[in-house]
Amino acid sequence: MQIILDALVESLKKQDNCVLSTIVQKSGSAPREAGTKMLIRQDGSIVGTIGGGLLEAMTIKFAPEILSSKKHAFQDFELSNSDATAQGMVCGGEVRVFLEYMDTLDMPQYALYQTAQALKASETDCMMITKISQKHHGRTCKWLCTETDFYGEEDKEVEGIVAQLRENFNRIKFHLYKGREAYMIEPCYAMQRLYIVGAGHVSQQIAMLSKMLGFYTVVIDDREAFANKERFAYAEEVHVIDSYGGLLNEVKILKNSYIVIVSRSHALDQIILQQALHTHAKYIGMIGSKSKKFHVYAELLSEGFTQEDLDEVHCPIGVPINAQTPEEIAISIVAELIKVKRS
Repeated sequence: MQIILDALVESLKKQDNCVLSTIVQKSGSAPREAGTKMLIRQDGSIVGTIGGGLLEAMTIKFAPEILSSKKHAFQDFELSNSDATAQGMVCGGEVRVFLEYMDTLDMPQYALYQTAQALKASETDCMMITKISQKHHGRTCKWLCTETDFYGEEDKEVEGIVAQLRENFNRIKFHLYKGREAYMIEPCYAMQRLYIVGAGHVSQQIAMLSKMLGFYTVVIDDREAFANKERFAYAEEVHVIDSYGGLLNEVKILKNSYIVIVSRSHALDQIILQQALHTHAKYIGMIGSKSKKFHVYAELLSEGFTQEDLDEVHCPIGVPINAQTPEEIAISIVAELIKVKRS
């Protein structure tokens, strides 16, 4: 989303009208999920992908019509089994794509996207709300909200939607909302952060893979010889802390983030997990055997944590692939991060 957002703002700044295509519904084995976006510029170049192949080619083909009419439209695509085979899928599916005309003269819309860009840059989660209607194909109306702020024209129905979104703000997924009007609800969460606590060989491999997958990667250790940019060139941040006991005082762990605990000892992992359970992390994983898990959990239960707290922890960590080497273990762990991110 960040790449699309940056490209869209840049195109509007250059007065380059463009088309923003979004998959709003899918069935079968279509290649990408609802909420996936692709920006189509006037010269036919694209940013992002909605799956490649025939679906993408057909969507691009409709762009000149949208640019000419200056109106948004829905397009339904049905991929036959032969179409699917050409795209490397097992069977076909149905996809509905919403194509929006992005007008450089629409200053309120441009300002709203600039605000979304600024919120993302400041690591503030926000939600984009777009009124969509199959009856009216003119200019789309948009709103933006955070957990505390609201941007856009006053609208009672939209304000009611925002109130509902704020009840579970950090767990909202892309969806269509049907009220008096139809709305597209798009979470614009800040870049997902991964905190790797422990800077050993496995951590190096995790950092390399997580960088490739777009995580903002933070490495933490209490040993400067291990936690440094020479060993972790792929990490955005590397922190050397005085003590794992003061982890949350030394490093700010943002809510809705991912925490991977891979320190050098069971005792340290227990100290780290104890603090991780006080965060609002989306994922907490701790490396170790079933016997280590039993011992650490027993200690934490005696300290007042509940079984419900501990059930949120992924331990043993990673997808079970019989991994042995640091590289294999890292693949297992990162695969689990992807599973949680996409589920």
